[in-house]
Amino acid sequence: RVVPKQALEVADIFRARGPAWREANAGHISLGQLKVMSAIEACRSAALGGHVLHCQSCDYRQIAYNSCRNRHCPKCQGSAAHRWLEARQADLLPVEYYHLVFTLPAPISDLAYHNKSVIYTLLFQAAAETLQTIAADPKHLGARVGLTLVLHTWGSAMTHHPHVHGIVPGGGLSLDGEQWIHCRPGFFLSVRVLSRLFRRLFLERLNHAYRSGDLKFFGEHRTLANTRDFDHWIKPLRKIEWVVYAKRPFAGPEAVLAYLARYTHRVAIANSRLLKFNDQGVTFKWKDYRSNQRFRHKTMTLETDEFIRRFLIHVLPSGFHRIRHYGLLANSGRRDNLKRARELLIDKTDDEGVNENGAIDSAESTLTDIPEPSQPTYICPDCGSPMVIIECFERAQQPRAPPVRVIAS
Repeated sequence: RVVPKQALEVADIFRARGPAWREANAGHISLGQLKVMSAIEACRSAALGGHVLHCQSCDYRQIAYNSCRNRHCPKCQGSAAHRWLEARQADLLPVEYYHLVFTLPAPISDLAYHNKSVIYTLLFQAAAETLQTIAADPKHLGARVGLTLVLHTWGSAMTHHPHVHGIVPGGGLSLDGEQWIHCRPGFFLSVRVLSRLFRRLFLERLNHAYRSGDLKFFGEHRTLANTRDFDHWIKPLRKIEWVVYAKRPFAGPEAVLAYLARYTHRVAIANSRLLKFNDQGVTFKWKDYRSNQRFRHKTMTLETDEFIRRFLIHVLPSGFHRIRHYGLLANSGRRDNLKRARELLIDKTDDEGVNENGAIDSAESTLTDIPEPSQPTYICPDCGSPMVIIECFERAQQPRAPPVRVIAS
């Protein structure tokens, strides 16, 4: 049997350069970053133990090493995203869904380096309140909406670029809960109005956090500890335009799930974007959004130490939730709110399954159209038959009789 050549992974870079990088940066690495490095280095290796798989059809055997399951590991996010998506399928409504992006200006992004928990939380709060406030205004929609926000802290080149992606149903419950109010087809809320309110709400919260002593200042921001300097620094941010971007609505519930599968459990860089690792550094694919659409896809080479630094600046504070639900989708009332929404949407749906406001499908068909996973967990690479676990082994141990091929699971 021919063993396929393994693609380059972040784990390979960490294993090769990680020890020297940690030694060179001792005292400047957080405990969380050290844990992430260790988890990625050990992921799907003998260090975490594993199990032996056996195909009962062709008698083929192989080793599957355990995953680290760290949320920053590029190899562990596929299964985590799948489990999360299964739970979200039941939340989908038979309406258009919209995608919005709330981005922080560069000066605040820089300040967030040493204030991640505070500023990322403010970003969530300001974006959620902005959407709910404007949607509840009768001049815009006049409804209570539900939304899911997902935090991303990186740009395509792994630079620090905090922003949240919002997934919002195209409508909401009336304020009295007696009807479902649809937004206009193809249009959710005014981006200009959202941007202005988002700017005001975030800066109000940032100023309050400063007065409460919640912000820490280091390096070039050290002077901001002085109140007069902070007020001078924040003043221009009240005048510039803040970026709130609304994309075209998704083409049905399946498109929403496909998007969530790609975005909810992303990390700073996927292994698939890595091209080369040698003495010159790490070469990877990236997308330059400032270039013409035709020439956006480019390659970049970073020194290995800089690549590791950029990857680790996106490690989130311990216990910080990067996926949050608000409004109708908030955990406290999600079940009752969705039940009421479906009742109202079914009442407005005609016998042909398309309602008077152009909803995509009936509530029942929205859920049943989503394919259920049926493939076995482990598949034989030779004959395609299911494989079963015949032996498990602990960390740093090897199975009694090593199989022909070693794989990752």
